Amino acid sequence: MIAAIQRHGALVVLVVLLAAGGLMFRTFLTAYTLGNLAVQASFLAMIALGMTLVIISGGIDLSVGSVYALAGVLAAYGSTRWGLAGALILPLVVSGVIGLIQGTLIARLRMAPFIVTLCGLLFARGLLQLITSEGSTTYLVPAGSAFRWLGDGTVLVVIAVVAYLAGGVVLQRTPFGMRLFAVGGNEDAASLMGLPVARTKISVYVISGLLAGFAGVMSAAQLGSGVTVIGVGLELNAIAAVVIGGTMLTGGAGAVSGTLAGVALLFVIQELINQLGRFNSNMQAVVSGAVLVVVVVLQTLLSRARRQR
Repeated sequence: MIAAIQRHGALVVLVVLLAAGGLMFRTFLTAYTLGNLAVQASFLAMIALGMTLVIISGGIDLSVGSVYALAGVLAAYGSTRWGLAGALILPLVVSGVIGLIQGTLIARLRMAPFIVTLCGLLFARGLLQLITSEGSTTYLVPAGSAFRWLGDGTVLVVIAVVAYLAGGVVLQRTPFGMRLFAVGGNEDAASLMGLPVARTKISVYVISGLLAGFAGVMSAAQLGSGVTVIGVGLELNAIAAVVIGGTMLTGGAGAVSGTLAGVALLFVIQELINQLGRFNSNMQAVVSGAVLVVVVVLQTLLSRARRQR
């Protein structure tokens, strides 16, 4: 019972808020409103998916917001030089390499994930400023580029849904997923069992980098340009969604379905605040922060209750 509450609490709260919003506002549960929310949430959803895997493994990735922004700029730049292939390959290669370097430093040299990924955040943001001349250069996706189709709202949502279905299968039905839980639960025990701990940890940071990079690609396709100021603080939203979804920051437990519910919950709260129309845009951050504090406290209490049973 306690474990079920921990896993599905975000989904229950989400359903309650959707019902409340539908009763309060006639336009809240319309296909138009929910469709817009789904499109807006698709970028954070992709990033939070990778963050879920990292946190389950016992790590953290603070670089995803900057990698997201960098990949968007690289995608726009690549589309102007090499078309669709450049728009996809260039940002994903760079994002994957950043994840690989971070994972190697964490897994092989046993450096703290917080410090390594904070450096990755600064590096990606600095590289972004370098290639855009400190934000003064904006790369535009050509109007007739085939890359533009990726920015269609329906395509974005479908990609996010497929990614979560694949992520759920990987976590629950594959040896890699089982190793991920084992490493996050007790790294020393996993090593004694002969599991490839270092390779597993490197893999999740590569996956996190690739997913953040692909989210940036999706953003560039939708906006039609590489925007340099996006992604600031996005890593905190991703962590919030993961934790709200029931994944423990201590690692070893979690589910992608909970993360998806956490992402949806953040955007539903934002939309409810917008519908009320009495608060400024900063109120969404205040409410989200308050929700996160409550969730973390409840998770801590639930975890203690499970250990005492």
